[in-house]
Amino acid sequence: MKMSDYIAQFVAEQGIRHAFAITGGASIHMIHSIAERDDIDYICPHHEQSGAMAADAYARVSGGLGCAIATSGPGATNLITGICGAWFDSVSVLYLTGQVTTDRIKGDTGVRQIGFQETEVIPMVRHITKYAVQISDAAQIRRELEKAVYMAREGRPGPVVVDIPDDLQRADIDAASLEGFTPSESPDNSAGETLGKSVTQCLTLLQQAQRPVLVVGWGVRLSRAEKNFMTLAGKLGFPLLPSWAAMDICHNEHPLLVGGCGTHGSRGGNFTMQNADLVFSIGARLDSHETGPMDSWAREAKTIVVDIDQAELDKFPYLGRTIDVPVCADAGAFIAALLEAMGDNFAGQRLEAWWERVQGWKEQYPACRQEYHEETPVNPYVFFKALAKAVGDEEHTFIDTGCTIPWIMQAFEFRPGQRLFHDFNNTAMGWALPAAIGGCFALDGKPVTCVAGDGSLMMNVQELATVQKHKLPVRIIVIDNRGYSMVQQTQDQWLEGNYFATTEEGGLGFPDFQKLAAAFDIPAVEIGGNATIEEGLVKTYAMEGPVLCVVHVPREHRVIPQAYYGYPLEDSMPLLPREELLANMIVKPLPISQS
Repeated sequence: MKMSDYIAQFVAEQGIRHAFAITGGASIHMIHSIAERDDIDYICPHHEQSGAMAADAYARVSGGLGCAIATSGPGATNLITGICGAWFDSVSVLYLTGQVTTDRIKGDTGVRQIGFQETEVIPMVRHITKYAVQISDAAQIRRELEKAVYMAREGRPGPVVVDIPDDLQRADIDAASLEGFTPSESPDNSAGETLGKSVTQCLTLLQQAQRPVLVVGWGVRLSRAEKNFMTLAGKLGFPLLPSWAAMDICHNEHPLLVGGCGTHGSRGGNFTMQNADLVFSIGARLDSHETGPMDSWAREAKTIVVDIDQAELDKFPYLGRTIDVPVCADAGAFIAALLEAMGDNFAGQRLEAWWERVQGWKEQYPACRQEYHEETPVNPYVFFKALAKAVGDEEHTFIDTGCTIPWIMQAFEFRPGQRLFHDFNNTAMGWALPAAIGGCFALDGKPVTCVAGDGSLMMNVQELATVQKHKLPVRIIVIDNRGYSMVQQTQDQWLEGNYFATTEEGGLGFPDFQKLAAAFDIPAVEIGGNATIEEGLVKTYAMEGPVLCVVHVPREHRVIPQAYYGYPLEDSMPLLPREELLANMIVKPLPISQS
């Protein structure tokens, strides 16, 4: 059996129906072997970075394993940004890279390169993968593939890389005699006892809390514990603050939902967090975007943090904060154990006074203020509130970085079943379009929405050809404000509004996006003002195939509120007209609630 045929069979047996592949001299045999099978297909993006991102999104949507294939040298190195996205967000992806033939690998000769397009990719990716290995003998292939996939799925998930020399891909192997991989696991008899003690500690704090908040993160999605989590949330009755990666876990009308928190969170969410006496976090990393400086975050709160990764719990003392009850456990296992311990008799403090304050903040500080609707040009908050209504009930939306993501997180009002995807911790410009492609294939061609800023779209604009090639029903929303508005906001704050490298005057160039769509034979819709938002979205979502909707947003629009980097969360931008923002950036901290 040809080794590349064995590889293709192995990938198909993992439930992967689409591998994202760019061909080359060192990857051609793996792609040909996939092409000859009926149970898996290859999809050709136009850049390996896009292939890596598409495979990442494929895994996120399917809940299984993603796969991308690249050739040696620049093909392999082009995967790295996409691998980072899967690594930081704990997504299981198998990346297969071709390599020069074994007799041309430089080894320890000290030279930079022997084989044509030879690059030592394994040392480059070792710190952004759970496992990375180069095959040096054909007899290794089964063991290393099985080990890689096991590592990708075990514990906290993540990407893996297997680098396979070209001559070994062509080698004839006896598949029946190949040695497999057996995990060397010793049963941990103390795990259940440790979890039980943690649950008991948690119950004590949960019952005593008078101003609690419940934070939910991506880990709950990874453990497929969404339903149990919402059952737990209902029993607790705490104000719910989702992280960005879990913002779609609870629909907008749910009575417990307050909103996001952090440097780009909602005012209501931040005031609630900062005035809590207990923060109960499940499956969220609580990174600096969510907390701001640790010495001022949730300043009077005790803390319970549940995370599957002990290192994530150990970071808090390093950052200057002690966690009262750190729980190293899978989110799903912890939630199940806590629900069992609570039974039907959980009795916490009466929270009426606390909820009255929280609801007051939520109502006082809406993301989309009434006066925004009265503006003539497109207001991004008005647009994203309308977009939430246009997107289908079960539709998946893939978004890019920049101002796009905080605008959506603040203004998009989720309905049950709607899903939102982003590479939340790497936040690479250009992720949304290839991710929408990967997600669309994972969903068997169901319509998806892609939202990208003009700068982000240009990072992987070539993938419009991939969308058109497969006639994918991707609704591509382009926020056209002729520049990098998120960086401009930083320049407003720290660099006196000098927009070097962030505007057309500052060095950038942008096309006419409607003409660009025509070049790829994709129909285009244009939205130029608040009054045309609804009509434009109706046209966009009435189309069956791909469509590009260009939304013209004045470049002075910013994310409001936003906290200064390094400032406490309560020091967020006040709700003032834009012309007053630069003179009134900071508000006074809110007094701690005594209710």
